[in-house]
Amino acid sequence: MILYFSGTGNSLAISRQLAERLQDSVMPLSEAAHRNLMSEKRIGLVYPSYWFNAPRAVLDLIPRLRLSSDAYVFIIIPCGAQAGNAIWNVGKILSDNGIHVAYSNKIRVPDNSAIGFGRNPNDQVWKFERYASRLERIAKDIAAEVHSLHYAWWGPIGALCARPFIQKRTLPMLTPTVSPEKCNGCGVCINVCPRENIVKINGKAHCESNCTQCLACVHFCPMQAVELRDKSTLKERQYHHPLVKLSDLMRNDD
Repeated sequence: MILYFSGTGNSLAISRQLAERLQDSVMPLSEAAHRNLMSEKRIGLVYPSYWFNAPRAVLDLIPRLRLSSDAYVFIIIPCGAQAGNAIWNVGKILSDNGIHVAYSNKIRVPDNSAIGFGRNPNDQVWKFERYASRLERIAKDIAAEVHSLHYAWWGPIGALCARPFIQKRTLPMLTPTVSPEKCNGCGVCINVCPRENIVKINGKAHCESNCTQCLACVHFCPMQAVELRDKSTLKERQYHHPLVKLSDLMRNDD
């Protein structure tokens, strides 16, 4: 079983591609947190690295997993460049619960947070040419149940970025707000948010305080009404993995 957390589809696409090669199945991490997975002999965790760490949503869900201590557990990080402490932090939580991570690795993908810094994630599609061969090697390692940890070490940059005084300065750069003038109340952002952090007030979407900075709402809003730092979101800079549709990430179709 491969468990994933995905905002714009990178982790979901990689989970599906691995599952196809391993003849396995995929499940959202949020659903897995409510399941008993003790009978699963192989568990994969696929989630991105946000600001050199695992997303807050992932760190909240991992302790709730019910896994066998005998399972072969692997972690794959889709990231723009650096995995940071994303593997180490989750591995520590699992270890404290008696679960050993046997294998870890990363795959570079377009960085969906680039939009927060005025860059276009779609300019990074060249990464897809490189990740195909890497994914094949990783799938072979997992199929053979190789025990090898890559990018799983603790690092000072990831630790520093997790400090409250740093997050107080950096998280606002990647925390969305909704422009009421542009919002048409369609509800796409509400249903694509994995944290249920967006609600509708007086017919308009409104972001609350439980954001995990996945930026799904920014990238999928059809009106470009969800913005970062009150800067206009440009349609040509909205990104999602080309193999993943909006409907794949929606919690429901209401």
